[in-house]
Amino acid sequence: MSVHLSPEEIEAESFRLIEAEVGPHPWSPAEWPVVRRVIHTAADFEYARSMVFSSTALSRGVKALQKGRGIVTDTTMALSGISKPRLAKFGIPAACFVADHEVARQAREQGVTRSILAMRKATADSGNGIFVIGNAPTALFELLRQVREEGVRPDLIIGLPVGFVGAAESKEALLALEEEFPEVPFITNRGRKGGSNVAAAVVNALMIMAEERV
Repeated sequence: MSVHLSPEEIEAESFRLIEAEVGPHPWSPAEWPVVRRVIHTAADFEYARSMVFSSTALSRGVKALQKGRGIVTDTTMALSGISKPRLAKFGIPAACFVADHEVARQAREQGVTRSILAMRKATADSGNGIFVIGNAPTALFELLRQVREEGVRPDLIIGLPVGFVGAAESKEALLALEEEFPEVPFITNRGRKGGSNVAAAVVNALMIMAEERV
């Protein structure tokens, strides 16, 4: 490898290598750029098999971005991984409330995780439409509870929590949501893998699509 390659050239070569290694795949032309960017971010080809898109996830997600709908993440790491120039281009506000002092205080008083209270704060603002969860299963479980019990209807749920306790189960609960609430779109994967970097990669892939379709 030449040390003189530009970042764009490195990315292009990475994508070429990914496509060569994956070979024929079942992803649509719209889905594949998202899956490919996730593989690129994680250097993990298992995502070529484990990713799942609801039927309207891409169209609804792109439309929400183009409208400037707010993005809320469950970690500051996921927030930091989302392209700031692209957020600015569409005038998209992006936030993470897990470190909010009031959220922390209420979590201590109620004996629940900050992720749960942060998600409640996020959904209280009708300007927020895209919920990006890459770490905390409790955040995803709470969002799903609000869909079922409180009528919350996100523009898109990106549910990719990682870990051994509750991560796979929360994603299975998200997958089960489609049968009951088909109007709630989502992007997720099966199993324990995920992470803030992977969740941010999905957002970035969608923002590139939003740019291309303007």
